Amino acid sequence: MSDSLVVCDVDPALLEKLKKFRFRKETNNAALIMKVDKDRQVVVLEEEFQDISPEDLSKELPERQPRFVVYSYRYTHEDGRISYPLCFIFCSPAGCKPEQQMMYAGSKNRLVQAAELTKVFEIRSTEELTEQWLKQRLAFFR
Repeated sequence: MSDSLVVCDVDPALLEKLKKFRFRKETNNAALIMKVDKDRQVVVLEEEFQDISPEDLSKELPERQPRFVVYSYRYTHEDGRISYPLCFIFCSPAGCKPEQQMMYAGSKNRLVQAAELTKVFEIRSTEELTEQWLKQRLAFFR
């Protein structure tokens, strides 16, 4: 039931940005931070970052408000191969207003589908987002 619940739509400009981000040619880490525009009930782009580490990215996230992140990460595999997985990270910190958490949780699946992402992770605190945490999650995908 909750899979089909859509609380907020995705801004068409954000959909276009996500499409361009998916096919970017740069080889550095980059991130899109998205938020819910409560008044319009639409997920919109909040900020875009180039050449940002997971630790620096975690410092850009608000400690008491949920956010969606699409992160292009330069990942070096154990055998030396390099890939650039697109990771969707839903940051839903403890202590958020319940109504905010509901809006974000209800909008997450729509955004993941619209962005066509498969590596979907969730954190409950901005401090969880570290390079080690991300590498552990990505190791499952080989």
